[in-house]
Amino acid sequence: MVLQMSRPSRHPKTGVYWFRKAVPADVRSLVGKREITRTLRTKDPNEARIRHAEVAAEIDRHWKALRSPAITLSHKEVVALAGTWYAEFVKDMSDFPGPPDVWHHMARVEREVRESGKLEQWSGSSVDQLLAREGLHVDADTRARLMEQLSTAHEQAAEHLKRNAEGDYSPDPKAGRFPAWAAPASPTDGREKPDMGKKITLSALLEGWWREAERTGRKQSTYDSFSHAIKSLIKFIGHDDADRVTPDNVIAFKDHLLSSVNPKNGKPLSTQTIKNSYLAGLNVVFKWALANRKLATNPAVGVTLKVTKKAVTRSKGFTDKEASAILQACDALMRGQEKPKTFAAKRWVPWLCAYTGARVGELAQLRKEDVRQEGEHWVIRITPDAGTVKTSQARDVVLHAHLIEKGFPTFVATCPPGPLFLTPAKATGDILGPLGGVKNRLAEFARQYVTDMEVKPNHGWRHRFKTLARNADIDQSVRDAIQGHGPSSVADSYGNVAIEAMVKAMAKFPRQG
Repeated sequence: MVLQMSRPSRHPKTGVYWFRKAVPADVRSLVGKREITRTLRTKDPNEARIRHAEVAAEIDRHWKALRSPAITLSHKEVVALAGTWYAEFVKDMSDFPGPPDVWHHMARVEREVRESGKLEQWSGSSVDQLLAREGLHVDADTRARLMEQLSTAHEQAAEHLKRNAEGDYSPDPKAGRFPAWAAPASPTDGREKPDMGKKITLSALLEGWWREAERTGRKQSTYDSFSHAIKSLIKFIGHDDADRVTPDNVIAFKDHLLSSVNPKNGKPLSTQTIKNSYLAGLNVVFKWALANRKLATNPAVGVTLKVTKKAVTRSKGFTDKEASAILQACDALMRGQEKPKTFAAKRWVPWLCAYTGARVGELAQLRKEDVRQEGEHWVIRITPDAGTVKTSQARDVVLHAHLIEKGFPTFVATCPPGPLFLTPAKATGDILGPLGGVKNRLAEFARQYVTDMEVKPNHGWRHRFKTLARNADIDQSVRDAIQGHGPSSVADSYGNVAIEAMVKAMAKFPRQG
């Protein structure tokens, strides 16, 4: 096929006209090819000339943008730009959408591509064409975010066109999520490079992110995790200069983690920990820095790890035998030289876990004032006032009659005000450090009786409680409220689970031990 530079040329076999133009040398490395070819999607010579002129103007505008510094688009702008593609695609295809199965398959493929981390191969050219059409030169982080949003928009379009193919032409209820797109005034409007002024360190970025994140409700445990990721990166690259961190540094760091050993157990770091703790932490902090004009790019964007599902060989909850072994050991425990509150934690926290399905940390930070009697029933309050609660929401839980028989209220009555199972730090009153210590002691205690490493010694109670509650035919909303799980639907979020409902549930729940 021989195509001309100055006018549309026709494919000798199909008769369809094409656009072709050599890429100038000064932008060739950015474009990634020596020439641009694009079908004009018409066999009509008059229509081809019009479309050729439009494409030529678009390409020239894009090359002009590439000669200017790259800009950063906001999240809103990226979503809006993806929305322009969505609107045009749906408009072009809705009259004759074809079979519904085609669009069902397309939506599934988009999801799978995102999950597999192959967006570049699948959507890279579409993103570049969209940017070329708008005459935009964006930085790597913006392009990666646009690629993600374009894939999501494509999935939404496929779902809408599937409905069209089935005869449903009602408006897409989610189409309104796309903001109106307004092209930037110019590629040199000052957004391409943050005014960073003096050198900024990775440590400073972490603290800046945390000042904001803490106000929005992020947990201290998240800060601890991200702090460990940042400090590990600093140690690996040998400096604390945020501006000097490159994507290659982050990729090399990931490779280093894959060959590292967890000092706590002598085993390789799990891929889940590397992905969800180290890499996710870096990406969040760098993303914040980019959005707040501390850095020009996010060097961690797109650097991730595909985590394969681990083979499941047994239930995550304790078996009857394992649960009984732990609870009987609690009853037979002798204090010896152990600290009184650590002894009390081993004596009572596993029993509380068995009858509430609460997180070990929620119970280990329980205070005397969190235990009360309402009429004939004893209730504990799991609250952020006592320490960290994953949902940041307080909840009341009715205690099983067996706990009353075993003397838990009597034990509480003998305790001074404050935490029942830990001693806050003297200098600061902080409980996170002491809480971590108590959780570790409880895990070590349970591990003596549950040797199967497939089961987490502190978390097995939550899975077991859910299983036994289902077997006892306890209403899902009640068991979720007891355990602090969110509602499974909008309907379930209406109303409250009252003490009376929990009393009835506990009456059904089988005795343990």
